[in-house]
Amino acid sequence: MDPIDPTSTAMLIQDLQNDVIIEGGAFADSGAPAHATSQNVVENVKGLAEAARKAGVSVIHVWYVVEQGAPGLKQNAPLFQGVKDANALVRGTWGAAPADGLEPKDGDHIVEKMRMNAFHDTRLDTLLRGLGVETLIITGAWTNMSIEHTARHAADAGYRVAVASDGTSTVDEEWQNAALNYAMQNVATVGTCAEIAEAIGATVNA
Repeated sequence: MDPIDPTSTAMLIQDLQNDVIIEGGAFADSGAPAHATSQNVVENVKGLAEAARKAGVSVIHVWYVVEQGAPGLKQNAPLFQGVKDANALVRGTWGAAPADGLEPKDGDHIVEKMRMNAFHDTRLDTLLRGLGVETLIITGAWTNMSIEHTARHAADAGYRVAVASDGTSTVDEEWQNAALNYAMQNVATVGTCAEIAEAIGATVNA
């Protein structure tokens, strides 16, 4: 992976919330917890975030959050219907909270969303431009949905994009492969958390 200037880079930790990737969460039956475990996604992202902070990279947590009953969450697609039907990602609940180990640290930023794309109707782009960001490192879940959608938008918006292959997860390996090795070709550079850390001049777990 080519070098990345950490001073003009931000790392997104997107949708790594209990309902999304943890056993006992609202979407546990999807297979997402098992795939997140197989990817070691929480520990990998935690390690990359620590390395990123040390290197001067801005860390931004993107959370999907709705109010009780999901008022205003337009039910135009099965994904959004599923959030409401499962009573998922409700503000103040365990399900909406970040997975253990991925809580925001001092100096981190938080962006809330109600759609797949982290940019859609959020303050993310304004925040990134205010921070002088040119490159986005994207981690999170689910790779073939929110992560892919955010990466595509970021590329269209003029950002260089790096997606962490072992810092992302979805419902199974087939969808992971389709997203990383097909859908995001020519949109983002895909590398491991260790490779991305090296590109910003850091070391994971250093």
